[in-house]
Amino acid sequence: MIRNFFVLCSGADRALLDTCSEGEQNKYAGIGATVFFTALMAFIAASYALYTVFDSVYLAIPFGLVWGLLIFNLDRFIVSTIRKRDSFWKEMLQASPRILLAVIIAVVISKPLELKIFEKEINQVLLEEKNQMTLDNQQQLALQFTPTIEQKKAEIAGLKQEISLKEAATDTLYETYISEAEGRKGTLLIGKGPVYAEKREKHDASLAELKALKEANTGRISEIEAEIETLELGYTEAVSTSQPVIDGFDGLMARIDALGKLPWFPSFFIFLLFLAIETAPILVKLMTPKGPYDYKLEDEETTVASWVAQKVDQRKKLLETDRALNEKVYGEIAEEEAVFAYKKQKAEELMRLQAERFQEMQVKGM
Repeated sequence: MIRNFFVLCSGADRALLDTCSEGEQNKYAGIGATVFFTALMAFIAASYALYTVFDSVYLAIPFGLVWGLLIFNLDRFIVSTIRKRDSFWKEMLQASPRILLAVIIAVVISKPLELKIFEKEINQVLLEEKNQMTLDNQQQLALQFTPTIEQKKAEIAGLKQEISLKEAATDTLYETYISEAEGRKGTLLIGKGPVYAEKREKHDASLAELKALKEANTGRISEIEAEIETLELGYTEAVSTSQPVIDGFDGLMARIDALGKLPWFPSFFIFLLFLAIETAPILVKLMTPKGPYDYKLEDEETTVASWVAQKVDQRKKLLETDRALNEKVYGEIAEEEAVFAYKKQKAEELMRLQAERFQEMQVKGM
């Protein structure tokens, strides 16, 4: 039963193959098994590739099945239509379109399985790329927020510096009137005289200005700090919003690109393996010697071709003979006087009837 199934996969004529030996039947069962397992590998590879695209088993399996059936039908058709010839190169020329297609299919099939085989290495490459993308993303977003934040911080520093300068000036005035009172500077007179009162007044005025400045600048600093906090929250939110896009950077194209950054030899070896699998049905058919089945198939095909050619030739001969006979018969009839007189009489009668009919119509119209 299994052999019959594989023979069916080979596309061989079951009735004709049954008349051949067991060895010949086993040979075509082997060719059919190669066709079947090639299609099976195509189904698995296509299903995984589509699963990486759609991330759904329910979509990947039906499409993968269609792809596997397409490859199966194509291989079965090509294998069944390749005819054993006296020259290997003629057979190779006949199979060359399928071999070229096998190279393309091998690339399509091998890539998804390479992605699965080297999944851990690809994940490591993708992790490094994601980390770098995260840093680059943070730097790019920082370019949008950092200049404004630094400007705000510089403004705060300026306001604080303004307070510090005013405090220093007020402290200097304080030291001045205290020194005047103690007699260490100024008039060098101990006590609170007019000069002391003048300097104390300047200090009190400066102290009042310092208090007002502190109140104004402190309020402004609080506003700026709130603005900075808003900007920092906006930066954090922008990073959080864009991070899922980076985390999702593991699609089919990203994985193929990551695979290209790994050493090429293992991938090339797997490609050669699948190329061998894809071309196996054709190569097996090309390498098998011409056997009894091929001779019997050639005999049937040439028999039909000869019979059709014979029928066509007979029809041509019959047509030529019939044409020659017709020309001869009608030629002899044209030379007979009796036939000429009879046709002349009938023509005269016809012309007489036409003239009478025309006269009747003219009379009715008067």
